[in-house]
Amino acid sequence: MSLSLGDTAPDFEADTTAGRIKFHEWLGNSWGVLFSHPKDFTPVCTTELGYMAKIKPEFDKRDVKIIGLSVDATNDHARWAKDIEETQGTAPNYPMIGDPELKVAKLYGMLPAATSGDASKRTAADNLTVRNVFVIGRDKKVKLVLVYPMTAGRNFDEVLRVIDAMQLNETRKVATPVNWKPGDPVIIPTAIKDDEAKTMFPQGFKTLKPYLRIVKL
Repeated sequence: MSLSLGDTAPDFEADTTAGRIKFHEWLGNSWGVLFSHPKDFTPVCTTELGYMAKIKPEFDKRDVKIIGLSVDATNDHARWAKDIEETQGTAPNYPMIGDPELKVAKLYGMLPAATSGDASKRTAADNLTVRNVFVIGRDKKVKLVLVYPMTAGRNFDEVLRVIDAMQLNETRKVATPVNWKPGDPVIIPTAIKDDEAKTMFPQGFKTLKPYLRIVKL
C-alpha cells in the first residue's frame, strides 16, 4: 500500500529505544512526525538525526511528537546514537523504532510487501526508499508526506514551517501563500464567502481577484 494525504496513519506496535510502544496510543492527542532511515551508521542520516535532536524543542512548542525509524534493531540504534552525539553534538532525544523485520517500513509503503530477508544483511541501497517524512495530525490522519533520496539531507526547518501553516489552518481556517513564514499575510480560502470573511476578519482583507483574498492576522 502507499499512503496518501487524508489516510489514517497505520497503527502498529514496535520496540523503540524508549521501550515498546503502540503508535496511536503513543501519539495521544498530539501531532506527530515519523521520519525513516534506510540503515544505521549512514552518513546523511547521522547529520539528520543530530539536527532533529537540536531542534526538538521547536516541535515540543507546537505539541508535535517526533519518532524516528531505521531498518535495524534498537541495540544498533543505541550504538549509533553515540556516534551521532560525537559528530553532531547532540544524541537523539526522541524514540527510534527498531524495524529489523521490516514490518513498519512495509506497513507505511516504503518497501514492497513481498520484501523479505534479514535486515542486518540488507544494505542502505536495498532500503533506499525508506527515506520518508510523515506528518500526522491529532486525528491520526496523514497531513504531509515527503520522500527524499539518500544523497540529499532533509530540511527539517521546512517541516516546521509546513506544520505552522497546517496548524494555522486548523485554528484560523486560512491558507498560506508561496514561501509563507509565520507573521506573513495569509490567504482566505475560496470556500469562505465574502460575508463570512468580513465577520471572521473584521480588520479587513484585500481582494486581488475574487478567488485571491489576502489578510494580515
